[in-house]
Amino acid sequence: MLYGDDIIEEVRSRNDIVDLISSYVPLKRKGSSYFGLCPFHNEKSPSFSVSRDKQMYYCFGCGAGGNVFTFIMEYENFTFPEAVRYLAERAGMELPEQELSTEAKQQADAKAKLKEMNKMAANYFYILLHSKRGEKGLAYLKKRGITEETIKKFGLGYADIYQDDLYRFLKSKGFTDEDLKDSALVSIDEARGGSDKFWNRVMFPIQDVNNRVIGFGGRVMGDGNPKYLNSRETKLFDKSRNLYGLNFARSSREKFIILCEGYMDVITMHQAGFTNAVAALGTAFTEGHGMLLKRYTDEVILSFDSDEAGQRAILRAIPILKGAGLTVRVLNLNPHKDPDEFIKALGSEELTKRIEKARSSFMFQVSVAAGKYNQDDPEEKTKFQHEAAKLLSSIREPLERSNYCEAVSREYFMGVKELTDLVDYYGTSGYVQEKPKEQERKPIEVKKEEKKLEPQKLLLTWLVNEPVLFDKLRGIIGPDDFIEPIYHGVAVLLFKEYEQDGKVTPAKILNQYVDMEDQKKIAELFNTTLKLKPLPEDNDKALTDIVRKVKEDSIEHKMNESNDIMKWQELIQEKGSLAKLHISI
Repeated sequence: MLYGDDIIEEVRSRNDIVDLISSYVPLKRKGSSYFGLCPFHNEKSPSFSVSRDKQMYYCFGCGAGGNVFTFIMEYENFTFPEAVRYLAERAGMELPEQELSTEAKQQADAKAKLKEMNKMAANYFYILLHSKRGEKGLAYLKKRGITEETIKKFGLGYADIYQDDLYRFLKSKGFTDEDLKDSALVSIDEARGGSDKFWNRVMFPIQDVNNRVIGFGGRVMGDGNPKYLNSRETKLFDKSRNLYGLNFARSSREKFIILCEGYMDVITMHQAGFTNAVAALGTAFTEGHGMLLKRYTDEVILSFDSDEAGQRAILRAIPILKGAGLTVRVLNLNPHKDPDEFIKALGSEELTKRIEKARSSFMFQVSVAAGKYNQDDPEEKTKFQHEAAKLLSSIREPLERSNYCEAVSREYFMGVKELTDLVDYYGTSGYVQEKPKEQERKPIEVKKEEKKLEPQKLLLTWLVNEPVLFDKLRGIIGPDDFIEPIYHGVAVLLFKEYEQDGKVTPAKILNQYVDMEDQKKIAELFNTTLKLKPLPEDNDKALTDIVRKVKEDSIEHKMNESNDIMKWQELIQEKGSLAKLHISI
């Protein structure tokens, strides 16, 4: 680890988990815990629990869980050292510089090199754009109306026509072929050497929400293919967890975010004053993008191209955004194709008016359906009315459905009663409108082999909830009886902490685990609710049975590991004595 255990624990203890998470997620107190909608998967009912006593969070819907470090790492996409530094700064702590372990140093160095290579490449592309070699790229941007101020803001650049230009530049800065292979900036061939991923392209550096360059997009100069090329994913760059321009849009004063199709749309919008515009990174819009937007806004306005492909993209994005709990409206750019053309022709003031009049996503869906039919033909119009009724029947909230029935009937000259009757028919006839899929992590399924481990898990949960049991179980059971590696590790830490402090702090235990999957398993263990019986004697029996089962499994494990006859006799005798075991809580 970058810092010692004492430093890490001090950082954790100075950041109350309820205070931290409530700055990201609205929480409401319920008993001794706080609940809110999980920021890591879509849900309509709050199952995301935050405990001030345990200084932990846990989602009963998707299994996400951990302490303050885990939350910041997952929410902000930070590494563990970055999370420690962020939380230390938040708490007003100054961190001492300490030596890294060999493994941690290798990981930190690899990521630091990636960041440095991306930063250097972005600077190099920017300098090239303003050199004689970049005249072609600069002329393209000027022709598109992009100002020098905007070029600087987005760090736009140019990749030269030579296919090893960046490769030679980065090699001159001391990076090895092995370093460059991981960068997604060049390809390494043993026979032919290095070749650039991007050449003869205007370059768009992609920044994360913390303004770090994590990847690139490139627009070819001329008629080459593909027209736009994007970095492959790396240790820094995850396309589904980033949006182009979000580092600027997150600070916008507007209460909504405008979602565009591409880099140039975002750049043009920002230059025109719409600094809340973002775009997906050369990939299909995903549930991950929807959840990312939900962190920063409650409303999204879609500003896609007005051609048929753009309309289809809007129809795909709507259910994803609504599934993330966002209000969605659609911007009408007609008669122009995209924001760039619209602004050049009609100006930013007219675009502001269009934004104010942006249609609800539902009315947009109805208008697309209407466009498929000839409204002057009675038979065609009837087909449209049935399709509109099917769409309306998918609205669950009665008042909202009624309001949209009135709006649709008014706009498309349909009788309200006739339309309402048709909606009711589809609502009760077994017609099922396909609902948007929520982006959920699959609930943790208990496999057969995991059931064998259940007693160990339950006993650890009981010990955390009732620390008095440590004294009652002294001499009966210990850390070595927990044979599952992850539970054994937790048991060692729990027993040690109780011996030293007379109490256990679950969040402190989590400090010892950096792997996210391990943290989730341990968070689940610490947040399992024990179903205690009304009568004390029933609980005594339940605890005794669990301890006996853990001990039996431990003895069997030791017997399988040993060939010593004397040891076997001792273990058999110990197992036989378990029948008389009785523990009172």
